[in-house]
Amino acid sequence: MAAASRDQALSLLAAANNHGDLAVKLSSLKQVRGILSSADPSLAAELFPYLVELQSSPESLVRKSLIETIEDIGLKAMEHSSILMPVLLAFLRDGDSRVAGKSIVCGTNFFCRVLEEITMQFRWHGKVERWLEELWTWMVRFKDAVFAIALEPGLVGTKLLALKFLETHVLLFTSDSNDFENFTKEGSKQTFNISWLSGGHPFLDPVSLTSEANRMLGTLMDLLQSACNLPGSVIITVVNCLETGCSTSSTACF
Repeated sequence: MAAASRDQALSLLAAANNHGDLAVKLSSLKQVRGILSSADPSLAAELFPYLVELQSSPESLVRKSLIETIEDIGLKAMEHSSILMPVLLAFLRDGDSRVAGKSIVCGTNFFCRVLEEITMQFRWHGKVERWLEELWTWMVRFKDAVFAIALEPGLVGTKLLALKFLETHVLLFTSDSNDFENFTKEGSKQTFNISWLSGGHPFLDPVSLTSEANRMLGTLMDLLQSACNLPGSVIITVVNCLETGCSTSSTACF
């Protein structure tokens, strides 16, 4: 990142954090996103600590825009994005459901990308770099936090997004199709499949992952049995999750 661009980004981040006009804050953060998107990831990462400071903004629209920026920039600079993960997890419990919901969506995208990268890196290079292992640790924390949101009382909109993540998790670790032939070409864009771990992995155990996914299907079944206490939209989402999950799982669901 050129010195001029860095100085401009710092000035815009200061405005996003301190200006009295909400429109100026949002515009400034949007411009920062553009600058960081076009910068080399390692150089853009130098500004991540300043970006994180915005998590304490009293304006929910700024916090929501921050999550959008974290998703956009963090996925392009994954090697440096661990510093952004505490913000993502903290916003899962944000008082504004729009911020919490956006955090779930952002985290879901991170979860899938990190999982794919971990698998591909080990297959191609026979090892997983330390930064990626650390990022996976954050993803496990994210998963546990979202599971709790899905199963506890709370705002319906946030719960629906949490249930959709649960569905994604089940699909990732129970699908029995084998697309490994399409996976072997480095640089190809593929959706993770549990069969990719059949040759072994230093810390991803396919048996444990599949077992956890099947336990979550059982939890959804238990949730459905208490349907009389659930909003209609939650019931519909749970049923859809079960139908999708059971279609890929060897576990008997109904």
